[in-house]
Amino acid sequence: MRFARRIASAVFGPVPVSRDGAVGVSERLAAVTTLTSSIEYLSQRKELRKGGLNDWDIVKDVQAASTPLVRKALHAVSGRRTTTALHVARAAVSAGMLLPGSSRWRGAGSLFLGTTSALLYPRHRYGTDGSDQVAILVQTATGAARLVRSPEAKDALIWYVALQSSLSYAVSGWVKLLGEPWRDASALGGIMRTRTYGHEPMFRWTQDNPRLSRYLTHSVLALECLFPLVYLAGGRLARPVITSAAAFHVTNGFLMGLGRFVSSFVAMHPMVAYTATHRGHPAVAGRDNRAPLTAASLLAGAAAVAGVVAVQRRLRTLEGWHTTRILTTRNGNELQYEVMSQGDADKPVMVFAAGMVATSEHFSWVTEKLAKETGYGVVTYARAGYAGSRRESGAAYTLAESVDDLVDLVGTVSPERRVILVGHSLGGELARRAALQLGDRVHGVVYLDSSHPDELNRSKQQSDTAKRLSESLTQMVWFLRAGTGILMSRPIWVDALPEAYRKKAFAQYTDVRMWNAGRREWAAVEADFRAFAGELEPLDTHALVVSAQQTVDRDPDQLLMHNELAEAHRGDGRRTEVVVIEGADHDTVLTQSRFAHQVTERIVAFCDAGPRTDATTDEHEGAAK
Repeated sequence: MRFARRIASAVFGPVPVSRDGAVGVSERLAAVTTLTSSIEYLSQRKELRKGGLNDWDIVKDVQAASTPLVRKALHAVSGRRTTTALHVARAAVSAGMLLPGSSRWRGAGSLFLGTTSALLYPRHRYGTDGSDQVAILVQTATGAARLVRSPEAKDALIWYVALQSSLSYAVSGWVKLLGEPWRDASALGGIMRTRTYGHEPMFRWTQDNPRLSRYLTHSVLALECLFPLVYLAGGRLARPVITSAAAFHVTNGFLMGLGRFVSSFVAMHPMVAYTATHRGHPAVAGRDNRAPLTAASLLAGAAAVAGVVAVQRRLRTLEGWHTTRILTTRNGNELQYEVMSQGDADKPVMVFAAGMVATSEHFSWVTEKLAKETGYGVVTYARAGYAGSRRESGAAYTLAESVDDLVDLVGTVSPERRVILVGHSLGGELARRAALQLGDRVHGVVYLDSSHPDELNRSKQQSDTAKRLSESLTQMVWFLRAGTGILMSRPIWVDALPEAYRKKAFAQYTDVRMWNAGRREWAAVEADFRAFAGELEPLDTHALVVSAQQTVDRDPDQLLMHNELAEAHRGDGRRTEVVVIEGADHDTVLTQSRFAHQVTERIVAFCDAGPRTDATTDEHEGAAK
C-alpha cells in the first residue's frame, strides 16, 4: 500500500519550483534556443546573399505595409554584415546565459536576446518557426523579471508566460480538432510522409499499426486540448501533463527535425510548474495570484466589447442600403436586392450574381461605372444567407435552389425587358443554369472567372484544394461563432473597393452568416460538380467569358473550360468572346479598380456590339487565346 502511495505521489504531485528557480531554468532553456538558432543562421549565411531565400532586397517587400519607423529599424539590422554581427553577439550572450548565477545583468542579457530576435525575425522570413516566437516571449518576460525588484511584479510576469503556454497548447489542440485528418487519425501519417517534416520509418509504423497510430494521434489531441487541466486539483496533474508535453516536443525534435522546439516550448514549463503548485507548498509561499484574476477580468471585458462589435456588424450586414428591396422567392427565401439603375427601356437589365463567400459589393467598381455611364439597368443581390437575405427554405440545400431564386429575381426586376446575367466564380455557373430556364428572356451571359461544373473532375488543382476549402470554411464558422470576428484584420480586397462600400463589405466578411452560407453552398457544389458528366447544354444567347490571367496561368485546365463555356453559346447570329485580363487574379479582377475598369469596358463593348457571324467570332476567340 505504501509502495502504491509512493508511486501515486511521484506521478500525481506538484512540481515544486521556486520563483527564482522558475526564472533561472526558463531563461537558460530560452538561451539554448537562441544559441542554436544563431548558429544555424550563421552556418546558412549564403541564404542572405543576392538571390538567396532571405535576400533582403526581396524579403523587405513583405514589410511594405509597416510603419516607416519599423521599416527603418528593420533595414538597419538587415545588412549582411550587421546581421552576421548580431548573430555572433547573440551566440556569445546566449552561451554566457548558460553559466551559473542570478545577477540582474542576466535580465539585460535576456532582454537583448529577446529584442534582437524580434528585430531579426522578419530578416529570416524563410527559416524561422514558432520556436523563435516562444523564445522572444520567454526572454522578454524573464529579462524583466530579473530587473524588477517587486516579488508581485515577478509573479505577474511568470503568470503571463504560464498562461500563454496553456493558451498556446489549448488553441493548437482545439484547432486541430476542427480538422478531419486529426479526428480520423490520418494526420500523423500524413505529416510523417512529407519531405519537410517527415520521417520514413515513423510513416511506415503508422501504416503498419493503424490502431496504435490512432491512439497516439488522439493522445496528442487530448494533451493539447486539456493542457489547462494542469491547474486543477492543486497541481496534482502538473507532473504527468508537463512530462507528457516535454516528451511530445522531444519526439517532434527527433522525428520532424524541430530541435529548437524542444528547448523553446519546454522553457515555459518551469513557469507553468511554479504557478500550478498549490500556494500552501513551501516552494511557492507568498506567490501573488492576482494575475490570473486580472487576466480573467480583461478577457471578460474583451468578450463584452467583441459582443458589441459583433452586434454592430451584424446590424450593418442585415440593414442593406437605403435603396434595398426584398423579394420572397418560390422557395420561401427572402432576397435583398438593389436596383442601382433602371436604365433605358430599350436596353437590357444586367443582374449580377456574386461568387461563393463573396458579397455583392465585390462588383462595386463595375456596377458603379455601369450605372452612372451607360443606359443599362443594373441590379445586384445577395443570395439566401448572405448580407440581409434570409434562407427560410426547410429543404436540403442544392444549387437548384439558388438558381430558382435567381430566376424569380429576374422575373421581378425585369418582367418585360430582356436581361444580361453577370456572374463571378460560382455566380457564373448559377447564371448559366438560370439562363437555361429563362430561355429567350436572356440577351446574354457574362462569365467573370467563372466556375465550370466539371472543374473538380478535370482540374487536379481544384480537386486537391476542395477538401482543404471545406475544412477552412468549417474552421471560420467555428472561430466566428466563438466571437473572434473582432480579431480579424481587414483583407486587402476590402480596402481596394470604393470607400463607400468598405464598411459594409468588411461587416459581412467578419459575420458568421456569410461563412455559414458559404459552407452550405460548398457542400452542395462539391456533390453537384463531382457528379457532373457529359457536356454543357447549349444556350441560345450571347456570351462573354472573362478570365483572370493568374487563374489560367496557374491552372491551364481552367482556360480550356472557360472556352467550353463560350462554345456552349456559339451559333448563327450569337456573339461569343473569350478575353483574359492580364495581371488579374480571381478576386482582383473585380476588386482592383484598374482590372475592374477593364472588365467594365469589355462588358460595355460586348453588349453594345451587334451579333457576329461564326467566322468572325472564331477569329476573335483565336486572338484572345
